[in-house]
This record gives sequence, structure tokens and C-alpha cells, in this order.
Amino acid sequence: MTTELAQAPVLFEELACADGSKLGVATLNLPKALNSLNVVMVELLLAKLHEWKSQSDIGAVLLKGAGEKAFCAGGDVVALYNAMKDQPGQIPELAQNFFREEYKLDYFIHDFGKPFIVWGCGIVMGGGMGLLMGASHRIVTETSRMAMPEITIGLYPDVGGSYFLNKMPAGCGMFSGLTGASINGADSIVLGLADYFNSSENLSEFTEQLQAIAWNDANAVSKLDELCIANTQANEALKPVAQFQLHIEAMQGLAQCSDLQSSIDYILAMPSENDKWLSKAQANLKAGSPITMHLVYEQLNRAGELSLAECFQMELAMSYRCASLGEFQEGVRALLIDKDMQPKWQYATPAEVPADLVESFFEPQWEGEHPLQALTN
Repeated sequence: MTTELAQAPVLFEELACADGSKLGVATLNLPKALNSLNVVMVELLLAKLHEWKSQSDIGAVLLKGAGEKAFCAGGDVVALYNAMKDQPGQIPELAQNFFREEYKLDYFIHDFGKPFIVWGCGIVMGGGMGLLMGASHRIVTETSRMAMPEITIGLYPDVGGSYFLNKMPAGCGMFSGLTGASINGADSIVLGLADYFNSSENLSEFTEQLQAIAWNDANAVSKLDELCIANTQANEALKPVAQFQLHIEAMQGLAQCSDLQSSIDYILAMPSENDKWLSKAQANLKAGSPITMHLVYEQLNRAGELSLAECFQMELAMSYRCASLGEFQEGVRALLIDKDMQPKWQYATPAEVPADLVESFFEPQWEGEHPLQALTN
């Protein structure tokens, strides 16, 4: 591999498999940035996946991240911050392009049609969750750390969060969105966010196992399932101690809350003495954006009966509005630019956030046809 190619933000390979078929391997290749997605990476992935879907000799796809720390820590919000700073009160073209194309990519993975395997090792947050959720075979390891932490930066759980958070056990999606709670590999399987478990050190061996499958065979998917199950069982001892799982029963009460404030009160009242995981989640909620709190509550309630395509279409309007309002920009500034950890949110409490402001996130932010009109279920 040439030096220039090795420095590409996404690497693509086609590996020979048992019967002459091929395994398409895509590697997010910005390990120093924890493989955070930018618009170039999204466009490269989308173009190559379209090729591989129509390419008859590609039997399956494996998507992974370079380095040991992260599969993908989210979107490149620093680039978005700079664009928002340069165009206050507007929806920067960079933000429009990024969110629109990212959601096309996420949806395309859901709709890929061939076995699509994601190696969700290390940090899997925000945009990384969007890539993982659509895979047919979602694999986590003992180092996996998932979250939708947008409450801390004034955004909201996008990339299909409206859809997949609603698929979690009762109350768990609302809790995840309002707190940005960390989810380990063992918890993710119980919560329905991942399918299989493996050792973080087994990627090379697992790739060879995938190459041993005859993908043109009618039983190829069954062979893949058996392989993933065998690896899960073989690495059971590596599974981390449950954290989120310990609170699933308590989440039933959260699911019964009838408004945002009662939901917040319920979470903050959960007993967290000697529970660092829950204490951290509660602290995230207390320090989070009051606007984001409303967005999480609204998106999950509005999306209950929506299709996947409709969820992405709703989220695009929300994301465009976030890009123009300033709350998202301020959250990124405090966390990643100045790193003072003191965001100056536009409202001090959720009660102060005007209802018409919340409603504005669910209104079209464009003229004419929806930019994601082509998405269908």
C-alpha cells in the first residue's frame, strides 16, 4: 500500500474468499481523531458501498476502524463548529451536506441487502452508532463503549436515534438520550444495540474466518451466523460487568412518565449511591442542554409510529435547525474548542424553553422537495 493511499481517510480492500467471491473491507482511517466522520469520509463510503452492492462478486462487507481506541467516535463536530461560527444564524453548506449525506449513508447500510458486518470495537458514539445500527451483524468487544452523548453538546441523538432508541427496552432509549449514558459491550447486546461479542484481539482471525465462507453458497448467511455465535460463546469470559442492565427494571417507571419534567425528575431521583455509572449519567443530564432535553423527549415520542426513512427525514430538519440556532455551536465550543466545560446554554432550565422554539425543529428548513425524499421503506 502506498503512503498516499495509507493516508486516505477511508481504506477499501477486496479480499478473496473460499469460492472466488470477495469480502469488501472498509476501514475508517483517522485513528488520531478516533475515526470521527467528516463529509469526505461519508461520500467515499457511500460511493464504494453503492459499487459493492451492485458488484456480483462481493459477497459481504466488513466495516471497521483503524487503531485500537475507536471504531468511530461520532461526526467531526469541530469542522461543523467552524462552519457555524463563520455563518451565525444560518445553516452552513458544510452542515447541510454533512447531515444529508450521513443520513443517506446510514439508511443505505440498513437497506444494503448483503451481509454487512461492523466491528464495533472501542468507542462507538454518535455517528459511529449510526453506522453500526444498520449492519446485519453488529459485533462488540470487551473494549466497546457506546453512547449517544449529544446532551453534552446541544445537539440530539440523530443518525437514526429516533428509530433505534425507540427499539430498546421500555424507558431505556429515553434514558440514553437524556443522559448520554455509557453502554458497554455486554449491555449493548441485552439492549438490542448489538448482536454478537468477540475479543478485541481477534479481528485478524475473524477476517480470515470470513474469507473462509463461500459467499455464493445459499447457506452463507447461516455460516456467518454460526461463526458469530461461536465467537460470542468462546469469548464469554471477556464480557464486562453489567452496568445498564442493572437498571432495566427501573426504566419501566421512566417509560410511564407523561412529560419531560417528570422524566427528568425520575432519572435524577434514581438511587445512585455507590453507582458511578448512574451518577455519571445523572451528572450529564444535570449539566446538559435544556433545549436538547426537549428535543430528545419530542423526537422519541413523535417517532413511535414512524418508519426508518421518516425518522431520518424528521432528523434532517432537526439537525439543520441545530446548525443555525447556536446551542450546538456553544456546546462544541465548551467541550472541544475552549475546553472550559462551562457551556452557556440559551436557557437555564427546560421549563424556560419556549414551546414554539421546540416546534421549530420539526418544521422544514428548506424550500421545495425534502432533501431525503428519495428514502423509502
